[in-house]
Amino acid sequence: MDIFTPIIDDPKIQGEIAACNVTNDIFAMNVPEINSGMLAFLGIPLNAPSDIVEDMLLGVKNFMENKINSKIVGGHTIYCDWPLIGGEASGIINQNSIIRKSGVRKGDKLVLTKPIGIQSVMAAYRVLKEMPEILESYSKSELYNSIDIAIKVMTTPNQEVVRTIHSFEDFSFVHAISDVTGFGLAGHTKEMLQHSSLSAMITKIPSIKLSEQLSAELGYAFEDCQSSETAGGMLMAIDQEKVEEFTNTLSANKIPNWIVGYIDDKDPSQVRVSQELENLEISKF
Repeated sequence: MDIFTPIIDDPKIQGEIAACNVTNDIFAMNVPEINSGMLAFLGIPLNAPSDIVEDMLLGVKNFMENKINSKIVGGHTIYCDWPLIGGEASGIINQNSIIRKSGVRKGDKLVLTKPIGIQSVMAAYRVLKEMPEILESYSKSELYNSIDIAIKVMTTPNQEVVRTIHSFEDFSFVHAISDVTGFGLAGHTKEMLQHSSLSAMITKIPSIKLSEQLSAELGYAFEDCQSSETAGGMLMAIDQEKVEEFTNTLSANKIPNWIVGYIDDKDPSQVRVSQELENLEISKF
């Protein structure tokens, strides 16, 4: 279950973001279908206009039905001083096909399927509305383009990544999976090191254009790869012998992907960020 406060004013888009964030937790276990649907949760202030509530639910419905071929099967609404949206989703899969967060092996390559930088870009979205003078040195067109990319990232499901994994008769080369959300890239990489004596090195990050500069301006931990993401991409530990074939298959299925690091044993349980970290600015997604 995932519940959070809205991060964008458009209620339909917010509904889509919430549904994407919730269902990505299921996809991150290598479950290809949300065949049991989603239970939606809303926390609504007493004075909230009814059309906003309806549009948030419509956004959830549109995402479930049109983007991942699933549905809302129920839910719960409460009155709350702060607006909240989220829910619970579930799917069915043979337990032998589940891929967990832990399970990395020495030499694995870390593959990521969405750019990072949501936190600072969506902070800029709020600043533009409330204190635009803070960002007057930036091109507004470039800022709005970055915001559009962030929205696309947050409303694109990770389902096709899982379907690509299942297109291999033997997908045992995928050793661990996590979606990248609140703990950031480094935090979720650290989760993948659980129950091992291994460590990780992050060498490259794809980032939404301007997110690095905005992070420095607004105080987010971009260079440490610790800034929070919402409905982020899949982070996968892939056997080094199969990574080229797998990433080529992702690309053939029109799924963006980047090798962002690797697993070693130099500093057990720690995630290191290269001093020569390569930042690939993404201006189109």
